[in-house]
Amino acid sequence: MLLTQCGHICRSGPRSHTSATALRGAPATKAASASSGTSGTAATGATLGALAGAAACRRARRVTRHQQAPKGSTATAERLTGDLSGALPDCPGTIWDAESIDVKNLPAVKQTAPLIIDAKEPQGPTGLGAGVVRRAAGEDHEAAAGARRHLVPQLRVHPGRADGFRAFYESLQLNPCLDPIHTSGLRAMEEKKHAVYEAVNKPSLAGHFVGLHNESTFVKTATYGAFVCFEPASEGGGEFLIADGAKILKDMDKDVLERIYTNKVRISVSNLDLNFLGALPDGMRESAADFFQDLIFKVVAPKFDMDLEMVYGADNSNPYRLQAIEHAQSPINKHPVTKQPVWFCNLHNHSRYLRDRRPCTVPEVGMTDVYSGDLSTLPYDDVRHINEVCERNIERLLMQKGDVVLLDNYRVLHGRDTFKGDRKHAVTWFESCGEPLQREKLEKPDDFMNELINKTLV
Repeated sequence: MLLTQCGHICRSGPRSHTSATALRGAPATKAASASSGTSGTAATGATLGALAGAAACRRARRVTRHQQAPKGSTATAERLTGDLSGALPDCPGTIWDAESIDVKNLPAVKQTAPLIIDAKEPQGPTGLGAGVVRRAAGEDHEAAAGARRHLVPQLRVHPGRADGFRAFYESLQLNPCLDPIHTSGLRAMEEKKHAVYEAVNKPSLAGHFVGLHNESTFVKTATYGAFVCFEPASEGGGEFLIADGAKILKDMDKDVLERIYTNKVRISVSNLDLNFLGALPDGMRESAADFFQDLIFKVVAPKFDMDLEMVYGADNSNPYRLQAIEHAQSPINKHPVTKQPVWFCNLHNHSRYLRDRRPCTVPEVGMTDVYSGDLSTLPYDDVRHINEVCERNIERLLMQKGDVVLLDNYRVLHGRDTFKGDRKHAVTWFESCGEPLQREKLEKPDDFMNELINKTLV
C-alpha cells in the first residue's frame, strides 16, 4: 500500500516536515474500527503529514466574481456512515494565500521524495532496509520507524475492494467529500455508497497522458486525496505520477517564476465551436453570438460550479470558438498549514502547447489551455522551462493491487501515464481528517452533467 503526503500535522503530538510517504500493504480480511490507531498515527508527524491541516480552523477567502467558494467553519458535524450515495458534502473552498510572495528568496525545501513503508515487511529495525523505506534527505530512521509502527495496522485492513478501501480511510478518520470537479465528467462515481470515483480508466483515455495537477479549481480544492489500485493495467503502463509543489517552485528559474507570478494565469477548461454563427447574416451574427454566450453562461457554466467567464476566440484559432475560462489566479500559493510557498498550478496538465506535443485523446470540447492573466499567450520558452522542471521532479509509482496513494492536495501534484489493456484505479477525496467539518448549508452540485458527459463525450 502506498501513501504520499507532505505538510504539517496540526493535531496532538510533535510536528515534523516531510514531502511524501508511501506505504505498501498486504491484503487482510478484518476491518479496523473507525478510531483505530488514529492518535498514534497523528503523533508521528512523519507519516500522515497534513492529514489534519488545511481544512480545520480556517475560512476560505471569498471569490469576488460570479461564484463564491464554500466557507469553512471550525464547528464539527456527525461522521457520515452507511450508504454515502447523495450524502457527501461539497468539496471545500480553495484556501488562497498568494499575496506578497518573494519569488527571488523562497524558503528552503527541507525534505522531499516519497517515504515508502511496506506492511508486508517485518516490523522493527530490520524492516527499514533498502526497498522498504526511501527516506528524504534529513529524515531519520526513528521517524521512519514510527511511521511504520503506527501505520501498518491501518494498511492491513484494506483487502483491495471498495469496502476495504473505505475501511482503510475511515480507520484514519478521513472525511470524504465530492470531487472538486464533480460535474466535469472526467471521473464517474463508480461506488457511490463508498464515495469512490474512477480514476481515468476509460478505454478512450488510455492513450492520454495526464499531466501534473492539483485536484483544484479557483473555487474548490480537496484537502487530501487517496488513490487506490484495484487492478493495474493488464497490458502495462498507467504509472501514477507525483511531484512536490514546493520543490518544483524552488527549482524554477526566478525570472520565469517572477514573470508568471506577476502576470497570473487564466485556465480554459472547455471549447465550444459555434461555427454556424459564421453563416448568419451580418445583422444577426453579433446578436446571436451574444445570445448563445449568455445562454451557455447561465445554463451550462453553473453546472460546472467554477469561476468561469465565456470568451470567444481567446486562442486565436477560431473567432466562433466559445471558451470557458477561469478568472486570473496565482500559479503560486502558500500551504494552508506550513505556509511553505508551493507551485499550485495545473499548467503541466492543461497547457495546449504541451498537450499538442504528447499523447492526448481528449475531444476538442474538453481541451484545455493556460493563458497569461490578460489572456495573452504565455511565452513558449517559459512553458518549456516549466515543463522541464515539472518532469524533472516527477516520481513514478507503478501501483499494484491493494496499493493506496494518500496525498496532501495543497502540496503534492499528481498525474498518470498512458496505459494499455484494462485498468481499475479509483480515488476518494477528503475535506478533513479527524472530526468532520460543519459548514454552512450550500446547494450541492447535482450528478446531471457528470453522468451526461461520461455517457456521451468520454
